[in-house]
Formats: sequence, structure tokens, C-alpha cells
Amino acid sequence: MSSRTVGEAGHPDGGALDARPPSGLGRFGEYGGRFVPESLVPACDEVEREFRAAWGDSSFRSRLERVLSVYAGRPTPVTPAWRLSAELGITLLLKREDLLHTGSHKINSVLGQALLAQRMGKRRLIAETGAGQHGVATATAAAWLGFAATVFMGERDIERQELNVFRMRMLGAEVVPVSTGSRTLKDATSEALRHWVSSVDDSYYCIGSVMGPHPYPWMVREFQRVIGDEARTQCAAELRTGTPDFVVACIGGGSNAAGTFAGFLDTPAQLVGVEAAGGAAVNAGTTGVLHGFRTKVLQDSHGQISEAHSIAAGLDYPGIGPEHAYLADLGRARYVTVDDHEVVKALRKLGGSEGILCALESAHAVAWVLRAVEQGEIPPGATVLLTLSGRGDKDMPTLMESTR
Repeated sequence: MSSRTVGEAGHPDGGALDARPPSGLGRFGEYGGRFVPESLVPACDEVEREFRAAWGDSSFRSRLERVLSVYAGRPTPVTPAWRLSAELGITLLLKREDLLHTGSHKINSVLGQALLAQRMGKRRLIAETGAGQHGVATATAAAWLGFAATVFMGERDIERQELNVFRMRMLGAEVVPVSTGSRTLKDATSEALRHWVSSVDDSYYCIGSVMGPHPYPWMVREFQRVIGDEARTQCAAELRTGTPDFVVACIGGGSNAAGTFAGFLDTPAQLVGVEAAGGAAVNAGTTGVLHGFRTKVLQDSHGQISEAHSIAAGLDYPGIGPEHAYLADLGRARYVTVDDHEVVKALRKLGGSEGILCALESAHAVAWVLRAVEQGEIPPGATVLLTLSGRGDKDMPTLMESTR
């Protein structure tokens, strides 16, 4: 069977998909690309050039692999959810990114980008953050390497993620409140990009998801594909069939899902990305440009970006990574939505059944599995791999407030 790549323009015409680099223009079909001010083109070119060189350098790859092992805590286990599986009549396996240092999958990409920044001679990291997990990971990597760190965060997210703001500052990072627009992740990203324009000589923009101008969507996916590659090997050992029937992950920009899906694109597994109902870029968006790339975006009839909403700050984003938009067009991945009520219920269900309090973002994936089993979309006896992208410590204040 021939191999199809998700990086080539146009719709492939047969064979199995696999995760390769995008086209020369950074395109996943019609999505992706680079839509930035002329002043940022050299900076993006430099990042692409240096990443390609680093990714082809076995010493860089070996160093990153070792750091992910001895510092971040890889490999993460695949944990069978025994009680919940028995109740649902399926085999539910949890890929435990919540067990990583800093509490989420974000550290995978951040350590890769931080080592790349060091290789490029940069001494300062710039980042945006919504739920705060990417900001914490960036502050952590900066402290580890002796870098300065500046993290842009919307004022609304600062209010609901106070613990992570404190963690970033304890690690030595500067947290810059963003008061424009919806005061959430979208606006923090815009401010970070603007700041990068004026500081490209000494600063590296450490993007938190598979978004932004080329090469970031591809580069972040490559740093995150360790999730899918590990999970595929672990599932082969855990399951008689070797491959789960369903591979499920939450979606905001979509880095944890992109990394997970990359390990299973060339298998028969059904790939399911779960969006917040109030931020459903695939299900409710149209093609547009946001933060330097073309993708599916929530926007009005005049092309103005619409505000997203989710109880999970990390999913409060009006766009989606370009590779996800392309996989949706191909029909290779399916994108569904759940609402805030389902999410809170799912978080409590997983906690009460398995003793695992996951992040509100991850609980979106759990919520869909619960609903899909109830509605027969996931048949009895099916095997489901679900990526728990982060732990729920950061969300306890939000949950406490929601129960008052």
C-alpha cells in the first residue's frame, strides 16, 4: 500500500496517511503557511532553518531524549482505567501526560524549543499561555537553562488560573497581563507575536501549540509526537490487536492531539478530537487567517474573529492547528464537541472511578467517551486510547466556584 503524507497540498488519492513535514510553503492542504509582517519573515526563516538542522542532528535528538527522560519524566505510562472500563463495557487506556514534570504535555515541546533556542544563541524565551501550563513549562525550561522568560497571559485567564501565575513568578518569569479583546489566549498570542517583532535579535518565541506561522505547527507536532509514538508501542504490548479502535484527545490549538494522532495515522484507529462547544473551530468555523496561519476559525460574516468560550482556559481559542483542519477535510480524523456541564461531570466521574483528577481540558475527551458509549458510537468491547494532557490541580478553584 502506498503512503500518503498529511503535508502535501491537495487531497491524497489512496494509501495510508503518515505524519511527514508539510509542503515547502508550510501547507497542510490549503491550511498553514506563513502570514506575518515582513519584519518577522527572517525570524521565521531562521527558526525553520535551525529546526531542520537540529532535527537532523543525532546529537540534538539524543540530548532532547535524555532531557525528556531524566528531567521531564518520560516515558509516561498507559494506565488501564479498570473500574470505568468495566462500567462502560469497553477497554479504556489513559496516556498519562498529566504525570510529567510541570503537570502536562506542554513540557515536551517547550524543552525541545528551549534547546533549539540555546542552539540559536538566544537567551530569552517569549510565550503566550491560556490555562497557564505552557507558561509554567516555559518558565521551568528558562530557569533550567538560565534564560529570562516573559509570558503573556490574558487578564481573564490570570483571574481563573491564579495558581499557575504564582508558579510562573516563583520560577522567575515575568507574567504580562493582556487587557485587550476577550483577555484570553487569543489576545495573549497576539501580544506575544507583537513583542517578538521588537525583540527577535535576542529572544525566541516559544509557541505553545500547533499554531502560528510555519514552521511552528509542524515543529510543535514533531516535538509532541513522542506521545503517539510511545502510546503505539505501549498499546501493542497491552492489546491483543495491537491497535486501539479509537484514539481520543482534547483540542484547542491541538498539540497534544497532534502528537497523539501522529503515532496512529497509518493505522485503522478512529481518531477523535474533542473541542469545547464554545470554541468549536472545526465544527463551527470557516477558513481564515489567525496568528500567522490559515485554518478553520470562528469568525463573523465580515471576517472578524469571534470570541471562543470554554470552562477550560486552554481550549478558549477560536482557531485550530492547520493539520487538524486538513485531517478533518480528509475525513481521517473526526472532531466533536462537548459542553461545560458534560466536562465537569466527566472530571468528577474519572476522579471517583480511577482516583485521577485530570485537567478540565483533558476532561473534554473523557466527556465525549462517556457520551459516545451511552449513544452507541463506541460499541461494547471496543478499545479506546485517551490522552490525559494534564492534571487538574490548576482547575480546583474553578471547580470549587462552580459548585457554590
